[in-house]
Amino acid sequence: MPIKVQSNLPAIKVLESENIFVMPNEVALKQDIRPLKILILNLMPTKIATETQLLRLLGNSPLQVDIELLQMASHTSKNTSPHHLTTFYKTFDQVKNDNFDGLIITGAPVEQIPFEEVDYWGELCEIMDWADDNVYSTFHICWGAQAGLYHHYGIQKYQFDQKLSGIYTHKVLKPKHPLMRGFDDTFQIPHSRYTGVREEDIRRQMGLEILANSEMAGPSVICNRSGRHVFITGHAEYDRETLANEYFRDLSRGLDIQVPYHYFPNDDASLTPPMVWRSNATLLYTNWLNYFVYQATPYDLSTLRTRYGKNVFQDCL
Repeated sequence: MPIKVQSNLPAIKVLESENIFVMPNEVALKQDIRPLKILILNLMPTKIATETQLLRLLGNSPLQVDIELLQMASHTSKNTSPHHLTTFYKTFDQVKNDNFDGLIITGAPVEQIPFEEVDYWGELCEIMDWADDNVYSTFHICWGAQAGLYHHYGIQKYQFDQKLSGIYTHKVLKPKHPLMRGFDDTFQIPHSRYTGVREEDIRRQMGLEILANSEMAGPSVICNRSGRHVFITGHAEYDRETLANEYFRDLSRGLDIQVPYHYFPNDDASLTPPMVWRSNATLLYTNWLNYFVYQATPYDLSTLRTRYGKNVFQDCL
């Protein structure tokens, strides 16, 4: 089934060239079914690339997905044109009276800044609190995962000596958990960050489960018992060249950066990196959409607050 987006979104041409089923709004309106309503809070500086990456994964499922893009009103993007943002993105004030089946909070290149010093931290906290009453399940990515773990559970992030960058092997710890259904015993996804969370801090929270981890990258897939908070510490959505682009960018800035781990063949940055995580990423997002969004969300989203409000939600932990 397709993802439903505005007909002139730049990502559409790329997705259609990859045989991803994209449906314009005017066609979707003629179908007599309710699509899943997914809100994407895009905090990445390369917004168009991130849109394409996420839509590719969300569009490769048997479900019709209605996408809304969200930007921060308290932050001015330096890398995306104002025209693109005003055309395709909404602010929190424009969506806060609505309800959604799912929310995706992306990563952001601010992990070395204390949470409270990020210029949009207050607005982000407001959105995360709002989601407890107005969104069934929230999917946090990389720094978004660190921010969610800190805000909801008080879990701190820790600075690394070197940037964690590369393709890392992860072990499935809870193979029967719905989010891990269909996964092999081990799988690979990219990571790109300067900070991380510690396993012992997560395990002290009785409401959280570590579903997969990596000896080198640490806890990678974390979920609360109700499935309404999902945290992915890596970037399963990354394209083949994303880590390479980041690596060359950091080199051009004169940073003391290592070649991304297990990424370029023979660590030769002139060679094309193999794509070894696409199927894992697709399965991860499809499982989330199916088990924690489609199967669990009420048909009438207006009942979210009464059925799954903050008090009930806390009882699930």
